[in-house]
Amino acid sequence: MVESQSRSFVSALGLDVGSKRVGVAGCDGTGLIATGITTIQRKSFVEDLQEIQGLVEKRRVQILVVGIPYSRDGSIGEQARRIQKFANRLAKTLGLPVEYVDERLTSFQAEQMLLAENRSPSYNRGLVDRKAASIILQQWLDDRRLRTSQDLTNQSQL
Repeated sequence: MVESQSRSFVSALGLDVGSKRVGVAGCDGTGLIATGITTIQRKSFVEDLQEIQGLVEKRRVQILVVGIPYSRDGSIGEQARRIQKFANRLAKTLGLPVEYVDERLTSFQAEQMLLAENRSPSYNRGLVDRKAASIILQQWLDDRRLRTSQDLTNQSQL
């Protein structure tokens, strides 16, 4: 029982990387629910790294999950390349794996969530980024859970 619990534990950090801010989300240890943690105002790589490293250490993060803005045709544009470069450098420096999630509609979804709460997205940009990061991470957690259950089903059929 203890072995299966340790395998199911996950501590992931979801990042919505922009040129001005990085929205950050985390998940509970079971990997069921993602929630927004903070929004980091981008300054320099070193300063951004310090803030993220503090969260990584505090939350014992095992993996970074980063949203990539794919083009409508599924290709990777200039902004996506910049984000990948930042994320790869961050992951290498922190010694963590990184996985990417398609974030095409996450900011729109986050803005819609704020509007539903009668809050203005334009006055709450940091909150939009944080909510977008939680959507990115939740998508990754849901996909991970689905893959795990499919793997278990396939193993039981062998």
